[in-house]
Amino acid sequence: MISKATPLLKLLLALVAIFSSGLIANDIPNICSRDQNLNEFTILSYHEIADKSETLDPNYAVTPEHFKEQIHWLTQNGYYFISIDDIINYRKSQKKLPKKSVLITFDDGYNSVYTNAFPIIKKYKIPVVIALVGSWLKAKENVDFDGHVIERSKFLSQQEIKEMIDSGLVEIASHSYDLHRGILGNPQGNMQSAVVTRQWLATQKHYENEKSYRQRIFSDLSQNSTFLEHYTGQKPRVVVWPYGRYNKTVRTIAQELGMPIGLTLDDGSNTKETPLWGMRRILVEHQMTLKDLELNMWLRNANLTDDDRTTKAAHIDLDYIYDTNVDQQERNLGDLLERIKTLGINTVYLQAFADPDANGAADYVYFPNRNIPMRADLFNRVAWQIATRTQVKRIYAWMPMLAWQLPKGHEAARNTVVTLKVDANHLNMGYPRLSPFSPKSQKFLREIYEDLATLPRIDGILFHDDVTLTDYEDDSKFARAYYKKKGLPSSVTKIKSNRAAYEKWSMLKIDYLDNLALQLAGIIQDGHPGLKTARNLYAEVASNWFAQEWYGQGLTQSLKKYDYTAIMAMPYMEKADDNVKFYKTIVDNVKQEECGLERTVMELQTVNWRKDGEAISPEELSSTIKALYDMGVHHIAYYPDSVFKNIPDADTMRSAFGQKSVRMRNVVFTPEIRQ
Repeated sequence: MISKATPLLKLLLALVAIFSSGLIANDIPNICSRDQNLNEFTILSYHEIADKSETLDPNYAVTPEHFKEQIHWLTQNGYYFISIDDIINYRKSQKKLPKKSVLITFDDGYNSVYTNAFPIIKKYKIPVVIALVGSWLKAKENVDFDGHVIERSKFLSQQEIKEMIDSGLVEIASHSYDLHRGILGNPQGNMQSAVVTRQWLATQKHYENEKSYRQRIFSDLSQNSTFLEHYTGQKPRVVVWPYGRYNKTVRTIAQELGMPIGLTLDDGSNTKETPLWGMRRILVEHQMTLKDLELNMWLRNANLTDDDRTTKAAHIDLDYIYDTNVDQQERNLGDLLERIKTLGINTVYLQAFADPDANGAADYVYFPNRNIPMRADLFNRVAWQIATRTQVKRIYAWMPMLAWQLPKGHEAARNTVVTLKVDANHLNMGYPRLSPFSPKSQKFLREIYEDLATLPRIDGILFHDDVTLTDYEDDSKFARAYYKKKGLPSSVTKIKSNRAAYEKWSMLKIDYLDNLALQLAGIIQDGHPGLKTARNLYAEVASNWFAQEWYGQGLTQSLKKYDYTAIMAMPYMEKADDNVKFYKTIVDNVKQEECGLERTVMELQTVNWRKDGEAISPEELSSTIKALYDMGVHHIAYYPDSVFKNIPDADTMRSAFGQKSVRMRNVVFTPEIRQ
């Protein structure tokens, strides 16, 4: 019997239990890609503590009996209840918190927290945070509860709040004054989180601008802070974001108003790297059993998140959904949603651009912006419907970086990549791109990504295959000036005549392109904290080391810099002699890289473009996916998805993807070993 075990040993033993449970090795949660910092404390988010007959929202209500069981379980298993002060003092002094620290929070301010939870809080002397919505407390008779009329008595009274504060155990947090609701988020009528959505003004037929958006948020949070101070006697220093949604703009406003601490519903552990304005919580839902709670606590302590699931992704072309007839466009969207449900995928790479003339560069986008024509205001609508009506957990905006066909007259339209003349047998990308070295190009890129970032739902960014410069690019005047600045000859011709300069130039381009992509991703992350980054990589780069010089892409660098590298593993496009050998070579090379398999998506082709778009047979796709899983691959995507032709066959893909575990909460684990 083991009497003492280190945290690492505990984790290893838990993983041994996963092996022994019958799960295949590939189903083990992705440990390599996780943050290596230790979890310092866990925050639990409760709502109502009420029986089903009394609850306002059964999905998030925990019965009084279950709440007692959960608190008892925490006390019996060595968890230590902490307060906001404890966290602040720890961050200031770096004095470690007690091991297995837990902060308890309650959202919305339900009366049942006082009647059913407060007695337990007092009994165990538990510090808690209660998040209050000012407009609900101020109401005299009824509350507009996100479109439903609720009696004011269902929420805490002023006397009850003050009694709980006087106990010394309760801290009041702002849950906004009137932002705990949906507002019109697009012309199609979706109601979206008031905190992060730029409101669609239907009568004026445009979105609120950034100045109006910021003023709306500032006014609301300021009003609630003042109201709560007068109503409860306590000025809030914590903001709990409604629905867990927030961005850089709103959390900066909260800090300006004296609320530097923000509680979210982001997935993951609270490590030393987790900012006070973005602390993560576990949402305790109605159906959560003690075993579910134990698993969730274990995952946080092991610093594993739901992002560690295997990726099963489809590239979705909005071009297939777009139609000039709005009614037909909605019917197309309905068909897409039903198809996604059948496919069983958990990730979508959603096209945000359009290239109607098929020259390889984007002429339009599917979201409002200040630089390029909008084909239709469609990305927001489709992303929201996928997120709310299907099983998909993560939606990536699939975007070009350099391949843009800007309108004539745009200041950056002529600032394009210059390619030296090459013979027909040499690699030539063959489509227009903006020079990444041009200041005007960079300005456009910043602005288009800033505009994309204002959309309310983006979980990741997938950069198109245009993050590339061949070994005959870029010879523009902007590029030449940069090369000279970096100590290289000032033209591609001169660089290529010197092997040492050529090698330095090749690596310089790889780093420059990747760094630019990540700067653009950072713009999206300001609007969408927790955003994942991915990029398309040419298969030859993953199978031939010298190809990094030809494409300006590097497998090693890509795996280190992006969360995921989506290798376009398409043997027919690459004219492979042996498909099995083609896949195996890529996988073997990926395995040589640190965290290679954990950060690589194998992206398969579903049609053979060299045979007029002939569909790959369902049997071949299924056997390929099985073979890749058997090789140890974790993440698989495919392209294209033809909604109306059923290519690939949806039932086949569901069955093929079903060979791999999806949700980590289904992982079998062993309870923590007692010290």
